[in-house]
Amino acid sequence: MSIKKSYLKTRPVCKVTFRLSKEEALDAKSIFLVGEFNNWHKTRIPMKPLKKGGFVATLDLKTGREYQFRYFFDRIIWKNDPDADRYVHSSFGDCDNCVVSV
Repeated sequence: MSIKKSYLKTRPVCKVTFRLSKEEALDAKSIFLVGEFNNWHKTRIPMKPLKKGGFVATLDLKTGREYQFRYFFDRIIWKNDPDADRYVHSSFGDCDNCVVSV
């Protein structure tokens, strides 16, 4: 898993790319990116499957903020990103949410 940040010079926006390798995707048929940036809607941001396996999604996020997020595999399993900037305890269930800081 990897998170790549590209800050725009002309606007207070950061293009954040979330990428999962074929191995990290664990044979998932679909993966959704879910977080504060989409009001935790489970299926609003589907990640695009890559030709060689894996998935990717790129978002424009307002800078000067932190966003909590997780990955939702096949509408069943929640996964975290080991490359997240940090983790915070979730108020839903016994788990942590990933945090990306821009």
